[in-house]
Amino acid sequence: MDLSIRPLGNGGLRRATFCLCAVVLGLFAGFTSPCDAASNANPDFGPNVLVFNPALPAAAIQQQIDKVYAVQRDSQFGSARDALLFLPGEYHVDVPIGFYTQVLGLGATPDAVHITGNVHADATLPRNNATCTFWRATEGVAVTPADGTMQWAVSQAAPFRRMHVLGNLVLHQHHGWASGGWISDSIIDGNVDSGSQQQWISRNSEWGSWTGSNWNMVFVGVRNPPSGEWPLPPYTKVAETPVVREKPFLQVDAHGNYSVHVPALRTSSVGVSWHGGSTPGHSIPLGRFYIAHPGDTATAINAQLAHGKNLLLTPGIYDLTEPIRVTRANTVVLGIGFATLRPTHGTAAMTTADASGIILAGLLFDAGPAQSPVLLEVGPRGSHANHAKNPISLHDVFFRVGGAGVGRTVINLEVNSDNTIIDHTWIWRADHGAGVGWNRNTSANGLLVNGDNVTAYGLFVEHHQQFQVLWNGNGGHTYFYQSEIPYDPPDQASYSSAPGVNGWASYKVANSVKTHEAWGLGIYSVFRHPNVVLTRAIEVPKTPGVRFHHMITVALDNLGEISNVIDDTGGRTVTRPRVTPKVTEFP
Repeated sequence: MDLSIRPLGNGGLRRATFCLCAVVLGLFAGFTSPCDAASNANPDFGPNVLVFNPALPAAAIQQQIDKVYAVQRDSQFGSARDALLFLPGEYHVDVPIGFYTQVLGLGATPDAVHITGNVHADATLPRNNATCTFWRATEGVAVTPADGTMQWAVSQAAPFRRMHVLGNLVLHQHHGWASGGWISDSIIDGNVDSGSQQQWISRNSEWGSWTGSNWNMVFVGVRNPPSGEWPLPPYTKVAETPVVREKPFLQVDAHGNYSVHVPALRTSSVGVSWHGGSTPGHSIPLGRFYIAHPGDTATAINAQLAHGKNLLLTPGIYDLTEPIRVTRANTVVLGIGFATLRPTHGTAAMTTADASGIILAGLLFDAGPAQSPVLLEVGPRGSHANHAKNPISLHDVFFRVGGAGVGRTVINLEVNSDNTIIDHTWIWRADHGAGVGWNRNTSANGLLVNGDNVTAYGLFVEHHQQFQVLWNGNGGHTYFYQSEIPYDPPDQASYSSAPGVNGWASYKVANSVKTHEAWGLGIYSVFRHPNVVLTRAIEVPKTPGVRFHHMITVALDNLGEISNVIDDTGGRTVTRPRVTPKVTEFP
């Protein structure tokens, strides 16, 4: 066992590794150290991963959790990345989750890891404001909250997956502002209160009851959805999830061997995947993964992928001089602790072949200062293979242009492969932070879809300079869309998509598309310069096969307007007096 105190990568000397902690505590039986030699039983996850064992004293575990949170509480654009892994068993701790921190239970079901105390995400801005509570996650844990209620006051890029709350759940902090969010494959025994949340998507989840609504609340494949119908309350309910694969997850068996469980594809599903005692699917031994660490080059990673390895990216920032290339069918790429991919030489950060069953999960793509043509390309342009039986899928894959520094790209996510599933993404051109400005953090489009029969759940796309979403493929489906159009067009001349058309629609379906359907869309304006308006929030061809359900536009500031919700329907959204147009069905 390594008994040294290591520097902690991008976080600097933030804390001693838990290896030394175990020695100081007397080498408790069963302690699992991330310092040991890599194997299925003792993988080397690096210094930014803590693996907790229930045999350790609660006070020692709490001390390590608190050290991580002290760094990450206010580190919105910091470089530290962390994952807190809990082996199966009982824990009595309080787990606050800060920026770039992921909590993972390592059991086959959430109930294998039980925390009595709390796991929570809190607003850190004044007046209980959670609108910047980004980039944090909790997965695979059962929680019995000390006071009966778990708080998850978050906005974008804060996935809540495979959780069991033995009590209530609130999605806000004392009714302060919040702009979330995502729940999937989770059970909440009591009530879920969305409170002041502007919008939310819940997929394949179950609860005792749900209270609260604001602008756009979407429920897909949920047992016991709340009563009421759009627009009052603004509930969009889709009875079954048509096709989905749950996100892969790390797990440990009774012998201490690690694997990555890959859930099976589900169709027409309702409720969680793990009622039968575990999630159906197959497990891949961790020995079949290349475990990457910050500092590994794309060349080295690509060599491992070319030799048939899957890829697990440990927490940290990966500066890439060329793309990571995923070329083999059924390859799993799993990031933990918000592993961040940053291209440095104006290339893509990652590309995939047009190959069935590729899974990309738990990744943050951060644009570099040299303009990239695209950050993530799923299949090359011209892809046409049918992947309906084994789709490519993306889970908790996030994008950022600016905020941590100058970033530039033309397209963030380009999906060329047919039948791809997008299962939660936030594609964000920064409106605050470092390197932010109309001519500094440049990004034309958040999402470009060229493939046919692509399905998106939980699509959050904001502030890009042209179409936030441009959908060219046929047969597309979107379940929940949230978008703020860019704050910073300096004048109308800089923000016009065609003669006589002010601005660029947030959600654009190309005129050549014959079939497309979307449910639950909220599009918001926050113009910072006078005399800038958007003609329409959604722009679609007038054809019977293109159908939209439940749309709202909201002006969040007193400048400018959105003149129509979809094409020439819906009317103006303004603040004085507050008018929030809603369209129930189109056409």
